[in-house]
Amino acid sequence: MADTLGQSEELTGAPAAGRRIPVVAGFARPGAGVSPKKAGKQLRESVPHEAHADFEPGADRPSALESVRRTNVGRLPELTPIRVGRMSASPFAFLRGSAGLMAADLVGTPVTGVTAQLCGDAHAANFGLYGDPTGRLVIDINDFDETVNGPWEWDVKRLTASLVLAGREAGASEDACREAAFDAVGAYRRTVRLLAKMSSLDAWNAIADEELVSHADAHDLAGTLEQVSHKARKNTSAKFASRNTEELPDGTHRFTDAPPVLRRVPDREAGAVAASLAEYLATLQPDRLPLLGRYTIHDVAFRVVGTGSVGTRSYVVLLLDHRRKPLVLQVKEARASVLIPHLAKAGFPAPQEGGHEGRRVVLGQKRMQVVSDVLLGWTTVEGRPYQVRQFRNRKGSVAPAALAPEQLDDYGRMTGALLARAHSHSVDPQLLAGYCGKHEKLDEAMADFAVRYADVTERDHAELVTAVRDGRIEAETGV
Repeated sequence: MADTLGQSEELTGAPAAGRRIPVVAGFARPGAGVSPKKAGKQLRESVPHEAHADFEPGADRPSALESVRRTNVGRLPELTPIRVGRMSASPFAFLRGSAGLMAADLVGTPVTGVTAQLCGDAHAANFGLYGDPTGRLVIDINDFDETVNGPWEWDVKRLTASLVLAGREAGASEDACREAAFDAVGAYRRTVRLLAKMSSLDAWNAIADEELVSHADAHDLAGTLEQVSHKARKNTSAKFASRNTEELPDGTHRFTDAPPVLRRVPDREAGAVAASLAEYLATLQPDRLPLLGRYTIHDVAFRVVGTGSVGTRSYVVLLLDHRRKPLVLQVKEARASVLIPHLAKAGFPAPQEGGHEGRRVVLGQKRMQVVSDVLLGWTTVEGRPYQVRQFRNRKGSVAPAALAPEQLDDYGRMTGALLARAHSHSVDPQLLAGYCGKHEKLDEAMADFAVRYADVTERDHAELVTAVRDGRIEAETGV
């Protein structure tokens, strides 16, 4: 058996039946070392829960203006004023566009050394609904541009700080904002403890969406989720195409200009994007290929997306089947994660250079989500890496800054539970549960951090607004 399996070695102790079963690489070694739960508890000695409250901006921290200018490098210059305009809209919007700045700040905060697949940008607006292959709506993290392996605490702290800022923007009291952060960490902690008690397979697929509201005790949010779900079911490629395309006399279809958000591109550029889909097909599972083989490519357009993503290259590709029913793909530039320069400083290995950034995004997404877009893939256009996915795949999201104060803590609990589920795909939940524990010390500490970091972000935002007003950086608002 050892020769057949290759990488294996025999156990010295035989099971009760007397059979000598080899230890196979990639599987757990029975009875080896300290249990994950005990190992997690031991981490509290070196990194006490209370330590997570600490935060003090470093003396060499870049200014908000300097940070925005640095992260504008490599983006399309004509679009960076839109990015600045969106980031200057509110402190919460500034946080959304400054994942790299926060990563630099988090380098100096305590970490346990436990590595997880991170979202990398786990703020409160990056959770939402989307359609699974059967047409059912699921809710999960839905943005992975910055995904990378790193300290799980960074995702949790970004989520908590964003909840405080979203609550302040919504007009919630300071106590309500802090409570939302506190409840998010509490839900994260309770969820990993729940997952640790389940079988490994059940934990992997746990927290079915119809049970999520009850598990997170987010009943005040149920009505809002129902409204978002109703809108999401209508948010499809067909609806987008009906509003943004036209039929030409020869029977072909093309996108209509709606600058600066949507614009047609020259034939050469459109051709390069279309040709790149051959490489994309090679990244899909083979059983997806007959489906896409029933569509014809009709047009390509450029479309501005997001807050942090504004200025990067992003295209929509119009496909039509034999009944002229549309499928729209998004081909979105994948830049290196803004967390990468800061991982080594925090004691975590950075990814090796030379990997395809679109592949990083897609594989990170698949590692964190329970259900992912079946058409996720990656490609290269004129030397630049891109991710490819369905556009408007019945997507919907809650606007956290528009929630009523009594809903904010419900949303915090829901997103905290979702983040715990996502992290448990790359970290044994027993290890996280052992560290997080039964009590609320971790919740208290991270809520304190969230308030402190929200205060810093408000100062950053004010500095950016002043720079815009003084003409030191250009901003285009209302786009």
